[in-house]
Amino acid sequence: MNNNTIKKIATLKEATFLRNYISNLDILLPFDEKLLSGSESPLGKSYKMKNGFSIGNRFCVLPMEGWDSTYDGKPTVHTHRRWKNFGDSGAKLIWGGEAVAVRQDGRSNPNQLLINENTVDSLHDLLNTLRKTHRERFGTTDDLLVGLQLTHSGRFSCPTKHTVAEPQIIYHHPELDKKFKNNTKVTLLDESDLDLLVLDYVRAAKLAYQAGFNFVDIKHCHGYLTHELLSNIEEHDKYSGSFENRTRFLRDVVAGIRATVPCLEIGVRFSAFDFSPFVLGKDKKGILPPDLQVPYVYAFGGDSTGVGIDLTEPYRFLDLLAELDIELVCVTGGSPYYNPHIQRPATFPPSDGYLPPEDPLVGVARQIEVAAKLKAYRSDLLIVGSCYSYLQDWLPNVGQYNIRNNKVDFIGLGRMILSYHDLPADVLEGKHLKRKKVCRTFSDCTTAPRHGLISGCYPLDPYYKNMDNSKKVKDIKKKSVPKKK
Repeated sequence: MNNNTIKKIATLKEATFLRNYISNLDILLPFDEKLLSGSESPLGKSYKMKNGFSIGNRFCVLPMEGWDSTYDGKPTVHTHRRWKNFGDSGAKLIWGGEAVAVRQDGRSNPNQLLINENTVDSLHDLLNTLRKTHRERFGTTDDLLVGLQLTHSGRFSCPTKHTVAEPQIIYHHPELDKKFKNNTKVTLLDESDLDLLVLDYVRAAKLAYQAGFNFVDIKHCHGYLTHELLSNIEEHDKYSGSFENRTRFLRDVVAGIRATVPCLEIGVRFSAFDFSPFVLGKDKKGILPPDLQVPYVYAFGGDSTGVGIDLTEPYRFLDLLAELDIELVCVTGGSPYYNPHIQRPATFPPSDGYLPPEDPLVGVARQIEVAAKLKAYRSDLLIVGSCYSYLQDWLPNVGQYNIRNNKVDFIGLGRMILSYHDLPADVLEGKHLKRKKVCRTFSDCTTAPRHGLISGCYPLDPYYKNMDNSKKVKDIKKKSVPKKK
């Protein structure tokens, strides 16, 4: 694929243009040409959970890290502004707001939110900021469901300094050890370490309940520790080898939460499929490692080729969630650290990325198809879909089609919320999209934190655009972001 042949979504201003382009790509990505609003909108329909709670509409804010907490893990004015925007968005499901580390050594950066006895009151205040804003604009929070995503960054932990990785890994991964060379010098976490981490998650969930959150997400995605547990196939302890062992950590955490705070709902965001790590090719595009060993067995939901999908175990994972009485499921794929084009499709890569090896719409269609298959398999679970932001102006049209046809229950918004936080409200109120606010996936929200700066939409949000950091991000991009030849 020639990157010059990738059409910018902003140029596909008519439905016929988009439909023809999708046809030329030979992908399945149907959409509704006419958007509905008010009581007629599928996106505005409420969703009734098994416990009787009704979530007010079908938009969901996905969790994103701001890299802007204090060094002891408390929110700052930047964090409060972002969460205020979440409340003002119009979305009625807030999936975690952002990833919050359950202990210090599991932070992905020194400015990631941290949940402990010293930070719980500040997280309570942060939640109140969101709810107060939502109530002021939309009149009620009775149909607003807000969770907190709990995480340990594992292999990608960097808790002390932005420039110093302090990975904590559970097995030596041949491709990731090559890509992140310091991994080979790290002592593996053992069974007793994971036993203690179970207790940390249970303690964090109790604190989240104390802070007022409706649910916690036991994060299992994007290459972090709990996701890596799912691919820990070589048996060496009770957390490795068989599917039962690889999911023991989740089962033990859930049992602990049920025993400690039985009223707290539990959700799981998981990477339903994964590919091999990609590397930078000579033409600046992402390619598979030339010496990749196949069958590639380290991808949960992979088919052993390194670039294919097998949903046998993800289906089994959904069965397990149902057995555990976990209704809330958010679907994503891959990792931003080693194959970002499948997790976060974009035309413009971040500074540590590569030019896309496929049209980003292919990646969008892939995630939408996987979520639809999972929803068809377990229609009793609440399924949130991801990967919609790259659709840009056409996001509501694709989202409406998928909700209307029961392909998914909620449309998850990540990067889009940073540039255009109240897109859900505008769509539901029948307003035209504010095109100057639509996320064009410039990836500055990733490039900035990769260099120790706070995350935000530097190109489109005046709040970040007017910061001194904005020039720093531009300079970084000039020096390090892969360019088309």
